[in-house]
Amino acid sequence: EDAMKAKIAAALLATCLFTVPAAAQSAGERTGINAALGVTPKTEDFVKEVATSDMFEIESSKLAAQDAQDAAIKTFASQMVTDHSKTSSELKSLVSTGTAKVELPAAMDGAHQSKLDKLKGLKGAEFDKQYVSDQQAAHKDAVSLFERYAKGGDHPDLKVWAGKTLPALRHHQEMAAKLPK
Repeated sequence: EDAMKAKIAAALLATCLFTVPAAAQSAGERTGINAALGVTPKTEDFVKEVATSDMFEIESSKLAAQDAQDAAIKTFASQMVTDHSKTSSELKSLVSTGTAKVELPAAMDGAHQSKLDKLKGLKGAEFDKQYVSDQQAAHKDAVSLFERYAKGGDHPDLKVWAGKTLPALRHHQEMAAKLPK
């Protein structure tokens, strides 16, 4: 009987550990269905997605600024560290004023961390190719997220900020598209 109780407790614990991070973001944002349908993200999803995306941008771009072979990729990476550090700081400021009432994540989500770990294991041309691919995908997602929130977001300050940040993200997307593959 004690062994059965222990198994049940272990199963419950495992269930909690695996469902809590998933619950941090709505299913629609997590699966990409909201982007496909043009649905406005909830404020909490928007803030968490921006924060984790910025963390990934900064960390992967620091790596690329140091490890990329191609000079254009290194230059782009340095720009990403600067620009995404700025948006990360602006987001923290907006959220810390208390009006958004959304807690910023302390670390990247599993998907972003996996991409970063994969990048850390690559060298040379493989590294460059993966970094460029990651940047193209990340900026496509970011532009979609910011466009949808700027259009229909329910937090006025964040909505204005999303609209003001969009041109820079679109520019990043254009720059990423031109990087050598």
